[in-house]
Amino acid sequence: MPPRRDDSDSDISIDIGEGSGKKGKGKDKAGDKRKKDKGKGKATEAAYTWEASYTRSWDTVQEDEAGSLQGAVEDWMARGRRRRLLAPAAPVRRTIIRHLVLLLDLSASMLDRDMRPTRFDLTLQYAREFIVEWFDQNPLGQIGIVGMRAGIGERVGEMSGNPQDVLKSIADRHKLEPMGEPSLQNSIELAKGSMNHLPTHSSREILIIFGSLTTCDPHNIHDTLDACVSSKIRISVVALAAEMKICRELCDKTGGQFGVAMNEGHYKDLLFELIPPPAQRALTRAAGVGATNPAADLMMMGFPTRLPDASPPSLCVCHSELRSEGFLCPRCMAKVCDVPTDCDICDLMVVSSPHLARSYHHLFPVKPYTAVMSMEDASASTGCHGCAKAFPTTTLAAASEGMSPVGRYRCPECLGEFCSDCDLFIHDVLHTCAGCGR
Repeated sequence: MPPRRDDSDSDISIDIGEGSGKKGKGKDKAGDKRKKDKGKGKATEAAYTWEASYTRSWDTVQEDEAGSLQGAVEDWMARGRRRRLLAPAAPVRRTIIRHLVLLLDLSASMLDRDMRPTRFDLTLQYAREFIVEWFDQNPLGQIGIVGMRAGIGERVGEMSGNPQDVLKSIADRHKLEPMGEPSLQNSIELAKGSMNHLPTHSSREILIIFGSLTTCDPHNIHDTLDACVSSKIRISVVALAAEMKICRELCDKTGGQFGVAMNEGHYKDLLFELIPPPAQRALTRAAGVGATNPAADLMMMGFPTRLPDASPPSLCVCHSELRSEGFLCPRCMAKVCDVPTDCDICDLMVVSSPHLARSYHHLFPVKPYTAVMSMEDASASTGCHGCAKAFPTTTLAAASEGMSPVGRYRCPECLGEFCSDCDLFIHDVLHTCAGCGR
């Protein structure tokens, strides 16, 4: 029989353990209560923008009769795309040879996490997508990159018409690590200085991605603004934090666009709205005739000869490297690596005919197709004029915002009827009607 002392020791140990356990539970409950209160305090604060994008997103879609959400999601996406196509298609005078300087905010404010993963990482991602799409729609343009950090403006990438060179300049994330405060004046002065030598027939544009609420400027920034107005430099700003009066003035006085990003999707929309060439502002003349139609300036271009890969290596004038492939300038026969570019020997603008042809769709856009609203108005065709996809035989749910309840969109010129996919493909990619070629 074990001694009583051991029993008492064991009992004491058990009692102590239970007592400590009760105390621990009390502490845990108090800690849980504090955590809950803390969580409630956070919930009452303003939600992050990345949280707002997911708030009650289930209210925008509804199930169909079969319980599927696919049709509702497709209709929701089509409404947003069709809304962009309802813009007026009247011919507008635009500049097809563009020069853009992209000003990136690299201050400490770009490390905020209100946009996932951070403002800085999201800006680099969107900047890469913007550059690729910008060069696709503006093959005759050039882009330069300038960074704003530590109170100065840093030249990140030189002005170039080669998208690979521009993307390479922002490929190394560690060289662009945010720090310090931004300086709008120093960065705009640096960008303006890189565009002083440009000819008058090309546009001069500055796009600022600004995430800070302050700017550290050495002098009066309004003097820089007046210099940009006199140099006909268009400034557009995409703000990530809030609207600032100086940013609004920069855009209003130079004819640019200003917007404040509410979330990641809105940020990308604001950025990609600046890809099409801006309309030229009317220049008044002294005479009354043609007061809003300034005279066009002729410019000289050269179509180069492309060298095959099997040609003997020779030095290029742009990089001074031995290469087999390349293009020969038609004026001085100098060898350049890529087109479009300006010849370093004779300053002739060297372009290829496909690049020139691709730039004209901004001047003569495809007219918006008319939505067919009922089966009585539809033609006898049962399939799409572009892809031969069969049209739906029943009328869909109540449509609005330019959507066709029968899934048909008619060209105003050739009266051909297309499905929604072909309609978007023609206006966004092909830029030519598949029925009449206009």
